[in-house]
Amino acid sequence: MTVLGAVLAGGESRRFGSDKLAARLGDRTLLDHAIAWLTARTDAVVVCGRSVSGVPSLPDRPAPGLGPLGGLAAALHHAQRHGHSAVLSIPGDTPALPADLFERLTAIGAPVFVRGCPVIGLWPSSCADALIARLSSADDRSMRGWARTIDAQALALEDPIPNVNFQDDLTALRGTTSA
Repeated sequence: MTVLGAVLAGGESRRFGSDKLAARLGDRTLLDHAIAWLTARTDAVVVCGRSVSGVPSLPDRPAPGLGPLGGLAAALHHAQRHGHSAVLSIPGDTPALPADLFERLTAIGAPVFVRGCPVIGLWPSSCADALIARLSSADDRSMRGWARTIDAQALALEDPIPNVNFQDDLTALRGTTSA
């Protein structure tokens, strides 16, 4: 199995007040943390929903403004075209992912997502056309709705994954990590 890593990075950071993926945690931006985490675990990495220098960047598909599923659709199509059997998606605002998360997801096999954080998941690239069809016809654009549609399993983790939505979240994370 070859896996494409995809950072879903198309959000507007309204609650954060500025571009949160450019915010720094330690010596790197949140986006750089996500790219580094995927680079260490997957065969290739793309960023979806924004242009980033030095990393292949994909526009959301079939159009911008569809939330994380638009980025996932772009990644799934890219994976299909480049011979990857699955996509590991993560958001750019979870810089403290468990070291063994990739192994735990692949042990279950695609499709699988993290319960409580469905943007993190391992998705078969063969679902690309089905996701585009869903985005074209369904009002439900939630990751959970998509996961139900394709009978994805939910991986329960012992500890919640820290997510940066507000400045205070980043401040708290700075106090708990050595990143």
